[in-house]
Amino acid sequence: MSSPATTPPPAAAPGGDRVILCMKWGTKYGPEYVNRLYAMVRRHLRGDFRFVCLTDRTDGIRPEVECRPIPPLDLPPGSPERGWTKLTTFSDDLVAQYGLSGTALFLDLDVVIVDDITPFFEVPGEFLIIHDWKRPWRITGNSSVYRFTLGAHPDVLATFRRDFDAIRAKFRNEQAYLSDEMHKKGLLSYWDARWCASFKYHSIPRWPMNYFRAPFIPDGARILIFHGVMNPPDALAGRSNGNWRRPKPAAWIADHWHE
Repeated sequence: MSSPATTPPPAAAPGGDRVILCMKWGTKYGPEYVNRLYAMVRRHLRGDFRFVCLTDRTDGIRPEVECRPIPPLDLPPGSPERGWTKLTTFSDDLVAQYGLSGTALFLDLDVVIVDDITPFFEVPGEFLIIHDWKRPWRITGNSSVYRFTLGAHPDVLATFRRDFDAIRAKFRNEQAYLSDEMHKKGLLSYWDARWCASFKYHSIPRWPMNYFRAPFIPDGARILIFHGVMNPPDALAGRSNGNWRRPKPAAWIADHWHE
C-alpha cells in the first residue's frame, strides 16, 4: 500500500550576506534618490548589509553606497531598451567581477520605506516579488521589490539576450518576462500582500474622499510603491501630474523620505 502524500516543507529562509541592490541610469533620478534610499534602509533594516547601486553616474552619491557599472544588456544595435536593464541584476558580473554573494533585495529608487524591512530577508523562498495589484489573476509581479540569490539564475539574462526579439514580442516589460521565467522554474513567490502597498491604489482615499482626506499609510505596509506619474516629491506636494487620483499633500512622506 502506498504511503500517504505529504506536503514538502517550505524552502529555508536565505542566509549569507545581505545585499541591497538599486539601479540608476540616465538623468530621470538624481543622486538624492540613492542617498535617501540608503538612509531609509539603514533606519529600517536590522543588522549588517551591503548597499550596491548599479549606475552610469556616480556624482553626488554618498560614500556608504558601493557604485558599480551596470552590466551590459548586449542587445542588437538600435534595440529599444524599455526598462529591460533591470535584468542585468542576474548577470554573472555581479558575482565574478563585483564580488557580491548571498541574498539580494532589489529596490526601485522611488520607493518609500515606512517600517522594518528585515522580514524581507527572513521569509522563505528562492524568488519573491510583489504580486501585481491591478490584475491579480495574472502571475505577473511588480519588480519594484524582488529578492533572489546572487548568481543563481544567469539563464534569465542569457535567455533574454538570445531570444530578445521573441521575448519583446511576447512580454510588455521585464517584470512580465521575469515573473514568467521564475514561474516556469517553479520558484515564483509573492510578498505578503500588506508589505508592499501602492501609493496610488492603497494610500489615496477613494473618490470623493480624496478631495477631503490626505493619503495615509495602509495597515501593515512596510514599503510604499510609486508607479505611474507620481513620485515621492509629488505625493509630498499633492501633485497629481495628470493622474485622475488627485491626492491632497501627504506631509508624512517627509518623515520617511530623507537622508
